[in-house]
Amino acid sequence: MMFFGLGNLFYVSILLVNAVAILSEDRFLARIGWGNTPTEPSFGGARDDAASVKGKLVNLISSVRTLMRIPLIVINTLVIVYELVLG
Repeated sequence: MMFFGLGNLFYVSILLVNAVAILSEDRFLARIGWGNTPTEPSFGGARDDAASVKGKLVNLISSVRTLMRIPLIVINTLVIVYELVLG
């Protein structure tokens, strides 16, 4: 019996990308301090926020929200039609 096949792996990856894509920056991410608001560094100071893990995750979340919006609509529609027809 195969619990974790390629189909289930595909569903899990779609659900995770959907979860990242629906995170609201104003309502959720800003509350926990993960907003994508640029701050001005002090005079002579360098911004090391982009090199931190938190900065990279914030950039990844905003990139997924920007780039995957239209493909996720298409993929979700295809998955729903597949489940309704062959489900």
